[in-house]
Amino acid sequence: MTAADRPAGRRTRRAGLALAAVLALAAAVTATIGLGGGGRADDETASAVLPPATASVTRQTLVDSQDETGELSHGSTTAVSTRLSGTVTAMAAVGKTLTRGQTMFAIDNDPVVLLYGSLPAYRALVSGDEGADVEQFERNLSALGYDGFTVDDEYTDATADAVKEWQEDLGLEETGKLALGRVVYATTPIRVDAHEAAIGAGVGGNAAILKYTGTARVVTVDLETADQRIATKGAAVKVKLPNGKTVTGKISGTKTIVQAGEETSDESETKIEVTISLADQRALAGLDEASVTVSFTAGERKNVLTVPVSALLALSEGGYGVEVVDGSTSKVVAVKTGLFAGGRVEVSGAGLTEKTTVGMPS
Repeated sequence: MTAADRPAGRRTRRAGLALAAVLALAAAVTATIGLGGGGRADDETASAVLPPATASVTRQTLVDSQDETGELSHGSTTAVSTRLSGTVTAMAAVGKTLTRGQTMFAIDNDPVVLLYGSLPAYRALVSGDEGADVEQFERNLSALGYDGFTVDDEYTDATADAVKEWQEDLGLEETGKLALGRVVYATTPIRVDAHEAAIGAGVGGNAAILKYTGTARVVTVDLETADQRIATKGAAVKVKLPNGKTVTGKISGTKTIVQAGEETSDESETKIEVTISLADQRALAGLDEASVTVSFTAGERKNVLTVPVSALLALSEGGYGVEVVDGSTSKVVAVKTGLFAGGRVEVSGAGLTEKTTVGMPS
């Protein structure tokens, strides 16, 4: 039987199958060129299948910022205990600022004095002693106006004579010796935050007396660990106060803390505690403790090209691209990404300019 003798229906079915195969192949090629969900960047091949929506490449300053709630206060507290035994007869008032040489509290009516230094008092000092604690104490005596000795690490008879003058001025017995517990060291002036013992209470054995803070108000913010990128020491921040004013601050310290759950069955949480120093303390007048809003800036890029983040396409060879639309055709261009912020991303790529139209995948 010749081809001409075969039934027409069979010829028609075979022709239909061949046409269907051609159409399927064309669809596959079109999908590859269109790259609706990602694919290969190909600057030479244009697609006639346009994206469902478009956006423009813009040139702008991109800022990665984040607002968080913080607490304005005088910062963390430090507890002071006494190595002396007796009765508490005086206490500096809560809220009072104390500087070098001033009385923090009194035991049996003898003052315990604030001095400046980073090394805690850990022993009594007498003539013949040597060490860093001797030099720290002598430096304070000199700063308070006492002289006749050399500021060094040796406690000499000349030092003892100066100590007797100091003791006389304080109303203490003039022994020339520094009793353990007579002075408390802090690195800066302090603010009395709370009393831990009452006047008239008997104390001894390293009993707690009071707590103090620094004199400057600071802001503390507890961040999620995922936000650690915005907690860079030395970075500038903006703080919005309850009165509507905005002041500048600087991140002065960060540390990792573990917060216990509110209920005994709750798991603890790890946070990043950020401390922010505020230069303009006068702007905080009337505010001791308050809730504030802190604006962090993790990064800033000026005068860069940006597109919506949703315009990015994942390329099969790795990296990202955007679908550049030109009239009735489009093509995928590989891009290098930079800063992400506010739903947009910094991009650079061949042929990308301000106002270039890019596709927005559905």
